Amino acid sequence: MSLLSLILPTGKNGLGYSSTAEQVTQGISLEGKTFLLTGCSSGLGYETMRVLALRGARVLGAARSIEKARDACATVKGQTVPVSCELSDPASVRQCVKMVSELLTAEGTKLDGIICNAGIMALPELQQAHGFELQFFTNHIGHFILVTGLLDSLADQGRVVMLSSGAHMMAPKGGIQFDNLSGEKSYRSWTAYGQSKFANLLFAKELHHRFQGTQKTAYAVHPGVIQTNLGRHMPSIQRLVFGWAGPVFLKSVQQGAATQTYVATSAEALSQSGQYFANSNLAKCRSDADQRELAQRLWTVSEEIVSKI
Repeated sequence: MSLLSLILPTGKNGLGYSSTAEQVTQGISLEGKTFLLTGCSSGLGYETMRVLALRGARVLGAARSIEKARDACATVKGQTVPVSCELSDPASVRQCVKMVSELLTAEGTKLDGIICNAGIMALPELQQAHGFELQFFTNHIGHFILVTGLLDSLADQGRVVMLSSGAHMMAPKGGIQFDNLSGEKSYRSWTAYGQSKFANLLFAKELHHRFQGTQKTAYAVHPGVIQTNLGRHMPSIQRLVFGWAGPVFLKSVQQGAATQTYVATSAEALSQSGQYFANSNLAKCRSDADQRELAQRLWTVSEEIVSKI
């Protein structure tokens, strides 16, 4: 247990920094519900899949390869279906959309939730996919293709959960550098990561607006700082510091998976669509994340990008 788990208070709902995914779903039955989850093969994604299945849900577990997805699903008790979805490869994401859509249509069922958990973080050098900075492309564009492709498959009270981050605060001035989405004008690893997480936050908020008049909901969450393989691209000295700080300051994977699991399943969250959560409670995000015009512009630009790839 980290030091912060002991000193940070719980929220009004009795949940907080130290709450785990099992604790936030205690007493909830997810029998008959189906969720699609990206990044199921390790870390927060694996724990989220395990707990959703534990509560009775069927989880379509997506990973970068079908082998990784199968390996993860095989070790989880409950109903799981392995799915391949490489977010940096539009063809792979579209194939995932096709497979999921056909499966649900054949069954006459819908998705009760899409949890966009997968991502990459703090690439030390500029990398690109289809001419765009790789973190923006993977974390935002890949999930944009996935979610928009499956909106017709979302249940009447379906939820979309975007894994953003407190690192969205590191996004550049203006939130999104629309004139530098390639990263070629300038590149800083944490700024680029922050921009991708800011994009995840804007996407959730715009989805909320587009869901108006329905019972569908969308959320953005900060899981906390967790020692997972998300940091595999970080320079060795940063990974060393994370390793040292883990027992004192970082959340466990079980705690890190709590917030996304909470908003995907709790009755209370149904009235809080469009909000940003941390520690399984409402949290403050950067003020410009609430600029509708910015979210709309990102949506339009994302559509333009997707139409060309």
